[in-house]
Amino acid sequence: MATVALDSDGREIKVNCYTTIVVDQSGGGSFKSIQAAVDSIPQNNLNWTCLFIKAGLYRERVLIPYGKSFVYMAGEGMRRTNVVADAHGPMDETATLNTQGDNIIVKGMSFSNSYNLRPTRTQNPIKPALAAKIEGDKTAFYECGFYGLQDTVWDVAGRHYFKYCTIEGVVDFIFGSGQSIYEKCMISVIGEALGVGNIGYITAQGRDNPNETNGFVFKYCYIVGKGKTYLGRPWRKYARVIFYKSFISDVVVPRGWDPYYNSGGQESLLTIAEVGCFGAGADRAGRAMWARSKLSGHGLLDLISLNYINSDGWLTPV
Repeated sequence: MATVALDSDGREIKVNCYTTIVVDQSGGGSFKSIQAAVDSIPQNNLNWTCLFIKAGLYRERVLIPYGKSFVYMAGEGMRRTNVVADAHGPMDETATLNTQGDNIIVKGMSFSNSYNLRPTRTQNPIKPALAAKIEGDKTAFYECGFYGLQDTVWDVAGRHYFKYCTIEGVVDFIFGSGQSIYEKCMISVIGEALGVGNIGYITAQGRDNPNETNGFVFKYCYIVGKGKTYLGRPWRKYARVIFYKSFISDVVVPRGWDPYYNSGGQESLLTIAEVGCFGAGADRAGRAMWARSKLSGHGLLDLISLNYINSDGWLTPV
């Protein structure tokens, strides 16, 4: 049996699948819940399994555990297939979506952690409340939405690719030690949730030593929203974040970056770069000197190239 997936350029291709499972809340499929469909996949499977998830609001948390790989999860659109939960507190326990297996593709779905997304945004104190925790290697998201306030997407580790996705939040809402490219994504800041005078953070990258290959690369993205935010602050002392040819609105403060753990002379350990960006928030005149990276040449090309995450060609499913 074959189904449609996407190659690394977002073009539709056919993927040979031994199983296609339909999830439909109305009872028209094999399962009414996404987790039940995931649970039906054999442990240590080596063949692609396709979960077609029909439009609807699925109030559940979804775990694709270790040993369940080669899963293609396709919804009927970012605004039509929605998964919502409201767990909060310890980061290991709060994600609406948790992907631990390798070789995962997700397309056309949204994942929200609604704990802090009340109508007034003040009903609950802001706490870590993850929309997604991405642990496995070779994981790709196309046309997906991720919604939260603090710690929306935990890009834990492994090689990951996000294209045409929307990621929303205000405090460290893209964080972790993943080796990831975010291409043509909408990064939406909900700064008003912090109150007047407070500043958010988009990224908190966790590269711990100079030999680690991980880092976040944002290519052709759009940074928009309300309130004020920094582009990021390091979660670990060798953090690496690149913004390349992206639109940066005035939601980003002139200073751009907060050194956080790396203050007091350790800022030079960071790899922070903005290359070819535009928009009112891209003016680097107000950036701290340590945030004015001159990353260029092969050092830049090695990071912005798709080969940074795709040297073995995993982004084209077989």
